[in-house]
Amino acid sequence: MSFTGKVALRTGGSKGIGRAITEKLVSYGAKVAINYSPDTVAADNIVKILGDENVFAVMADAGSTREIASIVEQTICKFGKFDILIPSAAINPLANLEELTEDLYERMDAVNVKGPLFLAKATVSHMPAGSHIVFISASLCHSNTVQPRHLPYCLNKGTIEQITRILSKDLAPKGIIVNAIAPGPADTEMFRRGKPDSMVEEIKKQSPFNKLGEPEEIADAVLFMAATTWVAGQTLRCNGSLI
Repeated sequence: MSFTGKVALRTGGSKGIGRAITEKLVSYGAKVAINYSPDTVAADNIVKILGDENVFAVMADAGSTREIASIVEQTICKFGKFDILIPSAAINPLANLEELTEDLYERMDAVNVKGPLFLAKATVSHMPAGSHIVFISASLCHSNTVQPRHLPYCLNKGTIEQITRILSKDLAPKGIIVNAIAPGPADTEMFRRGKPDSMVEEIKKQSPFNKLGEPEEIADAVLFMAATTWVAGQTLRCNGSLI
């Protein structure tokens, strides 16, 4: 697998799964623009390690259409095109129906749904035929053991899967291939945030491998979908987690 000569844009910070995706893409020859907010130290670190000729970091709110336009404009100025779009920015505060507020709903929808959709809208005119969009869903959308406090996150990710199915048809005439992956629980800072160790251990037990997924495993699935030419509109559920 080679991504030499390809340019990827990935939103979603410079840690965890996002960092693993960036490292894998660069290792296979791609140039990568990354969006981050607000951790400048992590972004600077990945640029330093991988080289500013390979990685370009843009600080922006991936849930703001105005700042999405800035991400796209700056990336075009740096690399001239897009071949791969990976809208992986996400937030996951836990809330059941009683705990859910309008403010929380709107904040999550902006980052998890509006951001990826309007990022795709902003980039497709710069994407040549044969380009790929890989959205990020979650295996929780396919789980019968999902807990009530995942309500808003599953709502968001279910919408992402519908967007994937529809955009695969909408963008097919342009030669742009649209898919998604639905990772299970991965051992990242975002996943662990707000969860006691006892909850994490119980989640591990629900995996056939009695473990959390590793960011590198998720990155492998993303790169597979960014290279495939024989499938579109599908969601790949990965890392042996809740399905």
